[in-house]
Amino acid sequence: MSRPQAISLMIVVTLLWSMAGVVTRHLDTARSFEVTFWRSGFCVIALAFALTLTRGPGLWRKLLHPSKVIWISGICWSIMFTAFMVAITLTTVANVLIVMALGPLITALFTHFFLHHRLATTTWLAIAVAALGIVWMFLYDKDATFSMIGSLVSLGVPVAAAINFTLLQHIGLDRTITPDNKPVQDMLQAVLIGAMLSTLAMLPLAWPFQASPHDLGLLSLLGIFQLATPCLLVVRLTKELSAPELSLLGQLEVIFGVTWAWLWAGEQLSIHTLSGGLLVLGALVANELFRIFRRNRAERLLR
Repeated sequence: MSRPQAISLMIVVTLLWSMAGVVTRHLDTARSFEVTFWRSGFCVIALAFALTLTRGPGLWRKLLHPSKVIWISGICWSIMFTAFMVAITLTTVANVLIVMALGPLITALFTHFFLHHRLATTTWLAIAVAALGIVWMFLYDKDATFSMIGSLVSLGVPVAAAINFTLLQHIGLDRTITPDNKPVQDMLQAVLIGAMLSTLAMLPLAWPFQASPHDLGLLSLLGIFQLATPCLLVVRLTKELSAPELSLLGQLEVIFGVTWAWLWAGEQLSIHTLSGGLLVLGALVANELFRIFRRNRAERLLR
């Protein structure tokens, strides 16, 4: 895959991710936990089909005895799947996506405190600016309490993602690749386990089901094309693009998602949400650009 093809495909991934909010706003009767149940359930079906097709029946034998790394990652994925959809039903799409965008900075903090990775001054500055942006979003919000509850739930997504990455680095990421660069652990199994755990956890809370056939059609769209397909594509793209590049391109989800919610779901952005969100996104983009610049400069010095 060429570099322009990889970048274009990552933009497609962010477009797929970004449709969750606007699609959820067009549901008829399904609410909260049931929305999460059906989305995760359809994701399980799609991933099971795709992975069985590519991995063969041996996939299911391996799932009976997953490693500790796979289990930890799967639990984190389940929290991410669940917290995101519940949060979307509690606050605006913009609030959820902006809070989720904190993921790279939370991960940087976790690796600093738990793995003793050194953080650049620009990263500390980005964390401070992003935190200021989040505070500004809610400082003058007339529905601050309502927005805060949904945003706190959505915070589970970047926190779980940060725990996932940090723990994998600490206990197993170095052992998921053999000396000849072949994967020992199939991390897509973790995504499948996460979707299964999310579905099972939501089942008793979603009962009795109220989703209409119209709702089931939309939720199957989310499970297959907004969740399962991007997961498969991102794993492939990790072989083509660096982590900072993936993180930087991933921020397009916020722009796309907020735009769709504004155009097709009638969600209006307050001036405080807009200015606070711009602070968060500006801090993230600037930090990732500095990381890419530092990496390229280090590579040139080594030549």
